[in-house]
Amino acid sequence: MAEKITILGDGAMGTVCSILFEAGGHSITMWGAFEDSIERLMQNRENTRLLPGAKVPDSVRLTANERECFNGSTLVLSAIPTQYLRKTWTRLAPHLPDGVPVISVSKGIETETLERPSEVVRDVLAEFEKHNPIAVVSGPNIAAEIAKYQPGSAVVACADDAIAKRVQAAMATHWFRLYTNSDMLGVEIAGASKNVIALAAGMLDGLRAGNNAKSVLVTRGLVEISRLGVAMGAAASTFTGLAGLGDLITTCVSPEGRNRSVGEQIGKGYKLSDILATMRSVAEGVPTTKAMRALAVKHDVEMPITEQVYQVLFNGKDCLAALSDLMTRELKAE
Repeated sequence: MAEKITILGDGAMGTVCSILFEAGGHSITMWGAFEDSIERLMQNRENTRLLPGAKVPDSVRLTANERECFNGSTLVLSAIPTQYLRKTWTRLAPHLPDGVPVISVSKGIETETLERPSEVVRDVLAEFEKHNPIAVVSGPNIAAEIAKYQPGSAVVACADDAIAKRVQAAMATHWFRLYTNSDMLGVEIAGASKNVIALAAGMLDGLRAGNNAKSVLVTRGLVEISRLGVAMGAAASTFTGLAGLGDLITTCVSPEGRNRSVGEQIGKGYKLSDILATMRSVAEGVPTTKAMRALAVKHDVEMPITEQVYQVLFNGKDCLAALSDLMTRELKAE
């Protein structure tokens, strides 16, 4: 069934989703928060700032008008960075048709509330007395690869299986495959926390610590991510699937991963503030590290890698000292 889809956000993921939906024969409107950004896209359809070489399909309508972006929408996809979600959705919610499903592809945790993206959206919609079902999509999805039609896959999670299957059908193409899942909590915790481990992976790369160290990090990182998720009520199996292990591997090894790249620069001795000042896009793992550490304390879960990443990012700890502290922790059974 052809859908009429509104994409909120004109960044890398919004661009990729427009390509996927266009391949499925859907009608698409892309909304951007800033008129100058939308105007640049209108000129040559290329997302030169965030995804060079990738073009928004000609059939996609571009707008910065929140009053008209939802006209006739049957599905809405939210591709807005987590720390900007509440402010942006407060602006958009009055114009959203009641009952239209919302798909969140944001990965992170709101630092002030410790809420997941779907919870933030649900909170805002409730303030405006909206009753829109929410689904989340996550997985090992490097935007540049999907935009080049390289094979990829993801998980769509929703409490309503019928809506999960509807989103699955809408986004699936011959190069992008989706699986359904009912564990929204686990999928979102996995998508957020893997960015923290990716920062650590980048630090190892910056230190030239080697592949053995990277393998240990990914393995033990998955352990602590799963530990937190299960403590919060998620299914353990989610963390061994695409949204967990799959996304973790991709984020930790891809040279294009923003969080791994930030970690690498820190490992080479550059200051976090200087690194972030030169970035064109958002490294969600930085604020998420604060949130994940707070969740670990709240749920009384041991997360040693997350703790060391926090100390490096926010307390100026040396990367090599952090690695040494991890390696010399009390010996124990796996």
